[in-house]
Amino acid sequence: MTARRSPSLAQGVVRVETVANLRRAVGVWRADGHRVGLVPTMGALHAGHLALVEEARRRCPRVVVSVFVNPAQFAPAEDFDEYPRDEAGDMAKLAALGVDLVFAPGRDEIYPAGFATTVTVAGAGAGLCAATRPHFFAGVATVVTKLLVQCLPDVAVFGEKDYQQLVVVRRLARDLDIPVEIVGVPTVREADGLAMSSRNAYLTPDERRIAGGLNVLLADVAGRVARGEAASGALAWGRQRLAGMGFDSIDYLELRDAETLEPVERATRPARVLAAVRIGGARLIDNRPVAPVVEAAG
Repeated sequence: MTARRSPSLAQGVVRVETVANLRRAVGVWRADGHRVGLVPTMGALHAGHLALVEEARRRCPRVVVSVFVNPAQFAPAEDFDEYPRDEAGDMAKLAALGVDLVFAPGRDEIYPAGFATTVTVAGAGAGLCAATRPHFFAGVATVVTKLLVQCLPDVAVFGEKDYQQLVVVRRLARDLDIPVEIVGVPTVREADGLAMSSRNAYLTPDERRIAGGLNVLLADVAGRVARGEAASGALAWGRQRLAGMGFDSIDYLELRDAETLEPVERATRPARVLAAVRIGGARLIDNRPVAPVVEAAG
């Protein structure tokens, strides 16, 4: 197998750039009877990403991490060129966790000349983030489908911070009969509760202080719904509070079914409060689970 190793690595993680070399490595592991885990990322790795890698390692003796900033999920005016990139730092972090292989394809490897196929997911892929980023989930679904087929892992691990994305990926794997278990990992947070994100680097110190309140607001809304308050009232209260906290705008604050992402008025089964807000140069997303309301007997 032709592979390129970073000279800074001390633990032997292998870096490959082609699908052929990825499949060759996975094939050797399969022949030895190993299960394989995949963690798709866009790089600029933080503790949230590393928690996904650790979960993959707990489940599988062999772990692949893909690092690819996917142009198909960025609109022309979005931050593709500015998106944080730190390949040397990423490789060092992954080596320290004992990752076996990093798949770092170029754009032409994923989208070669003449590429003409798009994967779209109805239902879960509509509304919420798709309302303001209509291109986004087609780009995500297409690249994730390709990565799953290219690697054919036993397990693929995604973060619950991007909850709509997680539901979309579960739906596409089920609908397309891709033989992989999709695992979600709870959101990793900063000390003040802000969900870890590569885009947090865009925040100024003042914006960062405001951003830390988003998680608290979501927890408050989730608590209201869990105590039996109707979503319409709890969300109206939450939107009013968000508007006064210093965010520039609110894309959405919604209560959705945890499995289907259908809107719900009361949490009679597991649900999620989901939000997207904008402040400065950052768009922040987060969510909180809501346990079903237990009706009193008698």
